[in-house]
Amino acid sequence: MATWEMVLVGIIAIAVTMWFLPGIRAQMTQQKENADQPKDWRGLILPLVFVVLFVMLLISIV
Repeated sequence: MATWEMVLVGIIAIAVTMWFLPGIRAQMTQQKENADQPKDWRGLILPLVFVVLFVMLLISIV
């Protein structure tokens, strides 16, 4: 990549980070307020298991 392309990618990365920063801050404060709520581990683990199984299927096909 040329130097100007790397600079442009860096500027875009910083702009995207600044764009999402207010939402990230709001989510962090909401997470602190809801710290006593039960966690939904099934909602995290179930999609991850399906993704791993799908990748294993794709690898076995090749």
